[in-house]
Amino acid sequence: MHITEILRKIGQFSDEEIKLFESVITRRSISKNEVILQEGDISQSFYFINSGSFFQFFVKDIDEVIIDLHTGNEWMYNHDSLIGQEPSLTTIKAFTDAEVLELKLVSFHKLVTRSDAFLQFNRVLDQPRNRTYLFDNALSPAEKYSYINQAKPLITKTFPVKMIASYLKIAPETLSRVRGQY
Repeated sequence: MHITEILRKIGQFSDEEIKLFESVITRRSISKNEVILQEGDISQSFYFINSGSFFQFFVKDIDEVIIDLHTGNEWMYNHDSLIGQEPSLTTIKAFTDAEVLELKLVSFHKLVTRSDAFLQFNRVLDQPRNRTYLFDNALSPAEKYSYINQAKPLITKTFPVKMIASYLKIAPETLSRVRGQY
């Protein structure tokens, strides 16, 4: 996706603001299984995923508990760590080879001081509402699956059942039955 399109999904930006944004971002190629945020580190960046997929998790006993799944054409970051500048409770790892645009927090602050238009990034920083909806509304497994198919349809085409089930906080067998109804 072109940078102009990425920014237009967020709001209104002038050509000068788009060039300013381009001057502070970094294109990165990420290899499958590469960690871009380790549990315990403080997040210093947020990322736009041009291609590929990532998962956010923490380890409980010996299991990876999936907190979020990310696919192409979306913004990704650890909300609590980035906003609060506190150690991350999760790890973000590439599920596939990927290409991202990295926007460092310090660069974002510079953008905001140069133009109020970059305050529109609050829309990007409001992403936790998807998880809040999933888990604060006592949805049935079928309703959870239906919701992610609408909100983030690439998840069900990209990740295995076990990871999606962990993300939705349901048993893999339950998810398999739900998927069978679709």
